[in-house]
Amino acid sequence: MGKSRSTRRERAAAETVVEDVDGGRAELIPDRDRPRAWSLLIDGAPQSHVDLDDPAHLSFEYQRRLGHVIDLVAPPGRPVRAVHLGGGALTLARYLAATRPRSTQQVVERDAALVQLVRRELPLDPGARIRVRSTDARAGLAKVPDGWADLVVADVFSGARTPAHLTSGEFLDDVRRALAPGGLYAANLADGPPLAHLRGQIATAADRFAELALVADPAVLRGKRFGNAVLVACDHPLPVAELTRRAASDAQPARVEHGRALADFTGGAAPVTDAAAVDSPAPPPSVFR
Repeated sequence: MGKSRSTRRERAAAETVVEDVDGGRAELIPDRDRPRAWSLLIDGAPQSHVDLDDPAHLSFEYQRRLGHVIDLVAPPGRPVRAVHLGGGALTLARYLAATRPRSTQQVVERDAALVQLVRRELPLDPGARIRVRSTDARAGLAKVPDGWADLVVADVFSGARTPAHLTSGEFLDDVRRALAPGGLYAANLADGPPLAHLRGQIATAADRFAELALVADPAVLRGKRFGNAVLVACDHPLPVAELTRRAASDAQPARVEHGRALADFTGGAAPVTDAAAVDSPAPPPSVFR
């Protein structure tokens, strides 16, 4: 019998939903501690966690760090206009809608079959102003009007790697074009020793933005293990003290690097261009065990 990537579906034990999507084998696994919460995995790699009863709950550490950035992009509760490059289970879009009602959001997620799966199994609040486009992240960003976004979040992975064309200065030029004056860019980056990718991404952002901060586990920053780091960039002073406080008080504490210390961390890395860009490094198999 032939396989249908977009329609084939099976229910395994404990109501896990398994379906082939454009990016591989998607699994929605129920959270035993939360009645209407689910984790999304693609080819075994954790992508998102969603609690339909409490969309403000962020389970993954890197998503909590991005949540801190969302909390600080404007005064509490104020609606914002946001662009999410990479959708997954739409966790951060749901979080922003819950914490900043009346916000307007655009999500760009290339995997149309994944979008259909998430919409069907983990439906969005009908009152949330979230528009989802199924296209390449950079192509979708190009359609955002000049100066429209208060916030652009990049969280794009294909096969657990960030595609090369989303790592360059030319890509950040389009991010800057889409940002409103005073807008903020945040990116989820993943790297391990010797941290060449992460250093290059910081150098690239520093070439385009006046202010940067990096939020990560100290062990990741020391090159002791593979992990995520959240890069924050803008052209106005960042709320570094408050970001540092939130990161330090998290269940999985993180360090915030900023200013000269962050510049020193790059170790002379050169900004990345489209011509020289490569995918981010693949995580070692032990990361997902």
